[in-house]
Amino acid sequence: MSQIFSYPHLREFTQEVFKRMGCSDEHAATASEVLLSADLRGIDSHGVARLIGYVRLWENGRVNATPNIRVVHETPSTAVVDGDRGLGLVVAPYAMEVAIAKAANVGSGWVSVKNSNHFGIAGQHAMMALDKDMIGMAMTNASPLVAPTFATERMLGTNPIAVAIPAKTQPAFVADFATTTAANGKLEILQRKSQEAPTGWIQDKEGHSSTNPHELKDGGALLPLGGDREHGSHKGYCLGAIVDIFSAVLSGANYGPWAPPFVSFLPLAPDPVGEGLGHFLGAMRVDAFRPADEFKEHMDKWITRFRNATPVAGEQVLIPGDPEREMESHRRQGGIPLLDPVVKDLREVGEKFKLSF
Repeated sequence: MSQIFSYPHLREFTQEVFKRMGCSDEHAATASEVLLSADLRGIDSHGVARLIGYVRLWENGRVNATPNIRVVHETPSTAVVDGDRGLGLVVAPYAMEVAIAKAANVGSGWVSVKNSNHFGIAGQHAMMALDKDMIGMAMTNASPLVAPTFATERMLGTNPIAVAIPAKTQPAFVADFATTTAANGKLEILQRKSQEAPTGWIQDKEGHSSTNPHELKDGGALLPLGGDREHGSHKGYCLGAIVDIFSAVLSGANYGPWAPPFVSFLPLAPDPVGEGLGHFLGAMRVDAFRPADEFKEHMDKWITRFRNATPVAGEQVLIPGDPEREMESHRRQGGIPLLDPVVKDLREVGEKFKLSF
């Protein structure tokens, strides 16, 4: 079962929780906006359902509520940002602003981040570039839950990639996807609903295909995009590896199996190879390639032609970002549905901070 809550109500509650954790008003506002963007866009696995996880990380001393986020190395077009163990929900927007500022000056900006935490949905950060007539990119490494093709050991995270591209009259092109067949949050939703996972999402500890959504607790692993070698899992593995290297090896964060787990009850790796979690963000000025209006007119034409491609019977051809945009419009008006276990978690958080949910 689920209950409906308005966006303003959830925004006010989450913002107050972050403030009770010690975040500044500005950081609390940013964190709640980024977190709720996932619920608005229908990515329920990364929205307020994760709030209790951030609180537990803070209680365990793994999240710094008052970080000194700063650039520690830079060139005219690149930078490394140290997040000082802050909320990734706050660190990533800071880094994206740095990337946008560099792009404004020299055409493109690329920022690798270390010493951060889970940053919500990648698409929210990539979309920050859109109103500047820029193309935005965002990616992050994550808790090691994914076995490379032909492996049983968990070495990579779900490691999402997001790219946001502006158009003129058409809605922006926004691709935001995990490099696994499904994100871990989708398994958590199945667990709450007591449903099985589709074939190709996970494997057991011996490397055999499984549909048990609790398989990770028994030593199993998520599978790279594609599911198995015959369906291209080696390509998903490559994509996840690229994200890990750009986000963490490049910045000095922990990579591969050393990436810190999101859940607070799992210990950090005893022999870290870097600092915290890593992200990679970029912005490219469209007019560094061709006039922005000319480009956006052609993006309109691209989007329109693809959307009008002949569909298979009973289906509609979508442009990346269409479902999320439509969901956001619907949920801003009609509210955000939360499963009962999520409501229970939020009430627990409220009680912890003497807040009424």
